[in-house]
Amino acid sequence: MPYKTLPEHPEGKGQTLLEGLQVVDLTTSVAGPYATQLLADMGATVIKVEKKPGGDDARQWGPPFLQGESPWFLSVNRNKYSITLDISQPDGLAVLEQLLAKSDVLVVNLVSRIQSKLGIDYARLGEKFPHLIHASLTGFGLRGLRSHLPCYDLIAEGYSGVMDLTGEFETPPQKVGTPAADLLAGQDLAMAVLAAYIARQRTGKGCEIDISMQSTMTRFMGPRLLSYLSSGELPRRSGGRDSVIAIYQVFDTQDHPLSLGLGNDGIWQRFWQAVGEPEVGKEPAYASNADRRAHREAIVERIAALLRKQPRDAWLALFAEHRIPAGPINRLDEVARDPDLLQKGFLYQAQAQGGPVPQIGLGIGFNNDQAVHRRSPPTLGQDTGYILENVLQLPDDTIKDLQRRNVI
Repeated sequence: MPYKTLPEHPEGKGQTLLEGLQVVDLTTSVAGPYATQLLADMGATVIKVEKKPGGDDARQWGPPFLQGESPWFLSVNRNKYSITLDISQPDGLAVLEQLLAKSDVLVVNLVSRIQSKLGIDYARLGEKFPHLIHASLTGFGLRGLRSHLPCYDLIAEGYSGVMDLTGEFETPPQKVGTPAADLLAGQDLAMAVLAAYIARQRTGKGCEIDISMQSTMTRFMGPRLLSYLSSGELPRRSGGRDSVIAIYQVFDTQDHPLSLGLGNDGIWQRFWQAVGEPEVGKEPAYASNADRRAHREAIVERIAALLRKQPRDAWLALFAEHRIPAGPINRLDEVARDPDLLQKGFLYQAQAQGGPVPQIGLGIGFNNDQAVHRRSPPTLGQDTGYILENVLQLPDDTIKDLQRRNVI
């Protein structure tokens, strides 16, 4: 297995910036769990409340499976505690509310109607717990024409316009090669929670946060959408080429393709100096990006012919020497062997209950420290006993009664 070549990271202290912040996470799949993993990586205590039976939907997303868990689940659930709890039962909801009384944030990914049905909507919980930051992440937001509709990453990408602009002109629309709407919406939620937490330190009051995957993904398209709104020019799919910057695309070399971005006049001139044709960089006809766009076809043909003369790595070494933005088109197996990522400890393996599992770090340094690993992703309900006994301090007979009635 490729992960066996990764460096091993033991459980450690990780980051402590959000130490003292406690989050109750009712979400499943990718977007919500990714948001709470970001908070957990920065030191928050995240209690993952999972349904009975089955738990988080992403636990079943496979094959492949590793140590009995889905790699999709393992990718977004580090540094959390897992408790199983049936909140559709009154006693289960009561346990949840005991957790909320001791917590700062609740994260949910259910539409407004289901939240109200379960009694976990902000209108009810905000009144009961005025300090609570109630964060919802749904496909279309809690209010609006589509607020009642279910959504996945694929659906949000389609609404946003990103699929229409992804791929070659001759091919059908394509989604981004990773769950972009999920991950970007998760980042939005984590950022919003931090803003609300700072505000609560001033006011003492929590608030409702409403994250829409469609809105997040549409904002992601901002540069393209605003260009259309400003000009009426409808951009079309252009593959590895950008329709604004000349030159900004993928080129073939003697062996492997590379990406090349000549994004300003200085880089344009350095490129031609590097390849031994400085006179091209000084030609008045190519002086500005607008000029180069007007002659894009001829320029692309000239650069393409030039780059096919040498192997990719020779060009990348030359471009690095001359500070020209360029890079390989890596496959995932090549990403997994990236010496820089491995040296930084960004890719690593860690021990979980069933054995070692691969992990991808946060990639954000605080005081020259990027380590975040405190706990491997939990098995389903792994920490139920610990949470009930140590966090809520419930008596043994109460816990046994909850078990008998299948609440936990």
